[in-house]
Amino acid sequence: MVSGASRSDQADSSEITRKAKSNLAFALGILPVERRRDVTIFYAYCRIIDDLADDEGIPEQQRREALATWKLGLREGFAKPTTLQRELLEMRERHQLPAELLIAIIEGCEMDLNKTRYETWEDLDAYVWKVACAVGLVCIRLFGCTSPRSEVYAEALGRALQLTNILRDIGEDMEQRDRIYLPLEDLRHFGYSESDLGSHRHDNRFLQLMDFEAARAWKWYEEAAINLVPEDSRALRPAMIMAGIYQKLLSKMQKDRFRVFERRYRVGKLSKLVISLRHLLA
Repeated sequence: MVSGASRSDQADSSEITRKAKSNLAFALGILPVERRRDVTIFYAYCRIIDDLADDEGIPEQQRREALATWKLGLREGFAKPTTLQRELLEMRERHQLPAELLIAIIEGCEMDLNKTRYETWEDLDAYVWKVACAVGLVCIRLFGCTSPRSEVYAEALGRALQLTNILRDIGEDMEQRDRIYLPLEDLRHFGYSESDLGSHRHDNRFLQLMDFEAARAWKWYEEAAINLVPEDSRALRPAMIMAGIYQKLLSKMQKDRFRVFERRYRVGKLSKLVISLRHLLA
């Protein structure tokens, strides 16, 4: 049994989720109460782990140790669990979630401490699988999906959502954390350098690069849609709302020619509501 918690995981899951105000938190409102509670716990876990990995106010070694404590606790139990840790373990037991899926999310966040560049899409995809696809694979279990094809849906949508985030945050990631998530081989293909990115050079090379990556994201959205099966479509409504919001975000960036260095793209509450109603009334 292990103990230890970061300064940010003392709150319960509902408080953490409420403060986050994310697109996922917005989509949770349509879930049945019993499922909403468990997804809220899981979301809070993901939020805490991600924040812990990125919190530069905590020395890096301390962050590594805290993440290691979480992994060990998920495997062996926590000696003095926080409210969130207790909620998470109870939720995992209720749904018989594989511990390794939860641990994969931690390992993905740890990669942000170890790696700031990815040479190929295959290299990046190993990261994306841990921080996004594993999240989706947990969610479909919490949503109550039954079809094996929903796992394919979850992985494809995870890749699409994460890549959309990467495109939106490309300037911020480089400027604030010296991270480049787009494959370096793609930058070279379009003759766009790390120096160009650091200088926020918004030219034809950049637009070609971003269009190329956007096409990759749209391919994953399409892959997800192909694998949305009727028997799980009701359970997957929160995921479909997320897909709609992020597709709107990606479309917005493309139409505005990716002015990501000078603005942060968002989808307004009214648009989110319209997307939600579209899926609720379908």
